[in-house]
Amino acid sequence: MKLVIIEPLGVDQDKLLSMAQAVLPQDIEITYYDTRVSDTDTLINRGRDADIIAVSNLPLNADVINGCTNLKMLAVAFTGVDHIAMDACRQKGITVCNCAGYSTAAVADLVFGMVVALYRNLIPCNEAVRRQGTKEGLIGFELEGKTFGIIGTGAIGLRVASIAQAFGCRVLAYSRTQKDVPGITYTDLETLLKNSDIVSLHTPLTPETRGLIGEKELSSMKPSAILINTARGPV
Repeated sequence: MKLVIIEPLGVDQDKLLSMAQAVLPQDIEITYYDTRVSDTDTLINRGRDADIIAVSNLPLNADVINGCTNLKMLAVAFTGVDHIAMDACRQKGITVCNCAGYSTAAVADLVFGMVVALYRNLIPCNEAVRRQGTKEGLIGFELEGKTFGIIGTGAIGLRVASIAQAFGCRVLAYSRTQKDVPGITYTDLETLLKNSDIVSLHTPLTPETRGLIGEKELSSMKPSAILINTARGPV
């Protein structure tokens, strides 16, 4: 059996190979590519004989999937799989495994890093201090008492909601699947956009979510509202 790590995975190569060899059967042949390429022909050449391909967020189109004739599994070291030609995988019976949950805390942290930076003018204040200036014109806002709208209440969306409540925010949510979570009020998208001071997007990229937030939706938001997009595609 041949495992091809088709792109760098953000882990030191020697460490990654050592970890793989420690847990995988000895008869698995591992090939590691330490460069990231995106052209179809090169990707097919890399994965042509692979039984398993490990990939992070490198797009793999249908031509690549069909060109890797021995492929039985895609191990995606990433949360989403919207960069993978899933229809081609289904047609060929290829198993696709992702790493759901690995970035939940990191993405939620990033949301509030951006919100606080915007609300408290952290970057302009830093620049003012370095110029020996003052906070004049840079006093920001507190999160407490604001309405925090969350679109998509999967694992990341729910963690964001929990942190928003800790900041003292009122939480509105819009999601395909509603959950009984204390402190979260589910509503329709229009109501959420009209009433939220902050809107945070946490939906996967699918045909249904692509363009979810367009010009019409943006125009219905409060003029002072901020939109935080850590997802791919909805805007």
